[in-house]
Amino acid sequence: MEGPWVGTWRPHPRRGPILAEFSTPGPKYWLPGSTGHMAHDPTKDRAPAYSFRGSKAPSEATCSPGPRYFIESTITKTGKQVAPSALVTARPKTKILATPGPSDYTTDPANKHVYYTAPANSLASRPKDLKSFRTPGPGTYTLPRILGPRTAYTHAEPCYSMLGKSQYQSCFQDMAKTPGPAAFGRVDMDITKTRAPKFSMGIRTKLPGKGMLPGPAEYTLGKLSVTKARDPAFSFGVRHSLYKASLIPETN
Repeated sequence: MEGPWVGTWRPHPRRGPILAEFSTPGPKYWLPGSTGHMAHDPTKDRAPAYSFRGSKAPSEATCSPGPRYFIESTITKTGKQVAPSALVTARPKTKILATPGPSDYTTDPANKHVYYTAPANSLASRPKDLKSFRTPGPGTYTLPRILGPRTAYTHAEPCYSMLGKSQYQSCFQDMAKTPGPAAFGRVDMDITKTRAPKFSMGIRTKLPGKGMLPGPAEYTLGKLSVTKARDPAFSFGVRHSLYKASLIPETN
């Protein structure tokens, strides 16, 4: 039976279950399963899954040579293995037409080394005149100086130069440029002599009155909990509803 109106709301009996009272989701939500490999419940352990495949089919074309090839017994997996043996071949043919004949040799120049011969003189052209010598003459060299301040390999004595007195902007050039008595400032005697004590007189300081005293708000005690024991302090939070649904994580 419905009761009296309370503002814009009127009490009435429960018409169905309140979903907020349940801690688990209703049939509207799909829970992940705990079997299989796909879409497994992440909150539960999963056993290892194995996949089965068929055997590999044999290859149609083979890689080994057929009977058309003959493999010698000396061929191994690492190469050809043959015992050392000597190689005997036929004698090379010689070309008879390539031999020199009697006219290829000339023995006339060698007779003077074997038989006695008369003395013979040879005439040659006149040699060319030798070119003039390119050696330097006596005036080519310049000996370094041995006197003065700048010598090459000897010890030079000190040299002094004497110059006249410059007259540029000097009082000797213009007598009107000489300083007078008023050109010099007064010399402070405190620089060279003992200075007497000096006193400075200022205004009279004002004594603070009664209104200048600090009040209670002028002092800051700070946090005494750093050095002293502190009483327990309590904080008030927000009360949580019992009908609040729990967090449901998203599944794959």
